[in-house]
Amino acid sequence: MNSPPLSQRTSVLGWLKQNLFATPLDSIITVVSSLILIMLLPPLFEWLLFDADFIGSTKDDCDLNGACWVFIKERLVQITYGFYPYEELWRVNLSFLVVGIGIFASLTGRLGSQSIWLALTSTVIPIGAWFVLRGDILGFSEVETAKWGGLMVTLIISFVGISFSLPLGVALALARRSSLPILRLLSTIFIESWRGVPLITVLFMSSVLFPIFLPPDWQMDKLLRALFGVLFFASAYMAEVVRGGLQAIPKGQEEAANALALSYFQKQRYIVLPQALKYVIPGITNVFISLLKDTTLVSIISMYDLLGIVQSANSDPEWPGLATEGYVFVGLIFWIICFGLSRYSMSIEKKQNLKPR
Repeated sequence: MNSPPLSQRTSVLGWLKQNLFATPLDSIITVVSSLILIMLLPPLFEWLLFDADFIGSTKDDCDLNGACWVFIKERLVQITYGFYPYEELWRVNLSFLVVGIGIFASLTGRLGSQSIWLALTSTVIPIGAWFVLRGDILGFSEVETAKWGGLMVTLIISFVGISFSLPLGVALALARRSSLPILRLLSTIFIESWRGVPLITVLFMSSVLFPIFLPPDWQMDKLLRALFGVLFFASAYMAEVVRGGLQAIPKGQEEAANALALSYFQKQRYIVLPQALKYVIPGITNVFISLLKDTTLVSIISMYDLLGIVQSANSDPEWPGLATEGYVFVGLIFWIICFGLSRYSMSIEKKQNLKPR
């Protein structure tokens, strides 16, 4: 067995010296940071775990010396599903299971062709999941989206925004670099219009102003309007991220493609876009993470996402004074999802940078 290079066989003391005590300034920062952690971590873990209450069903079962996780346990179903009827929760679980399988197959290719799974996950599966969740078809009882909430709504909005903003953003970026003046002008107007307003304004307009312009006999679901608003908003930012990657491609690449007599779509598919998207993986991930956290703004249009449902639970007179536990729980869920997206992004970057031996 070949031994690893000397640079990879650094001892623990060598690693500490190289990464934490390389310079006097690094040493000072390391010592100060260690002292701060020693001061903060013990009381934090005492509140979170050692003095916390996990058993019980009411606030009286908590002695309030630590966190009252009984509150989260008793409200977990509502935090996860909102006000979705309890006897119909299997529809939510089934829909998310199928979507999860589609995402897994699209990313890994372990269940067949990735392109086929990607097409299904971005078209057929979400539409089918919507009808299963909404009901009023195939014998399912109707569940209005006003009863949806919690983590369920957060994941739905995030999935739609993440899944559809990337292809739409790529199309907008290509259109903005097009040689056709009209197409370039329209894409520029679209991108700058959506980037010029905050998301909270987009959600407010989709909920209050947009229905005014619809025919009197035509109504669109509030959640659908919010989904379209989030999608267009995220795609405008995504278009600029992708355009930055397109501008990083040397002109010689396109000239070589033209010399091979490749069509425009062949050139973009096989040469330009694979390189451009690899350059902007961190930027794409940043848009995804920002979009996930911005889903909390849907509370402005009276939709109970994860944060909104916890805030409503905090106002319950049976559970007063437990806002801290709710916000810590919500923050932990968001951190886990965002950290997972970040690590997956890093794994893609490492795979893209692998060189043949």
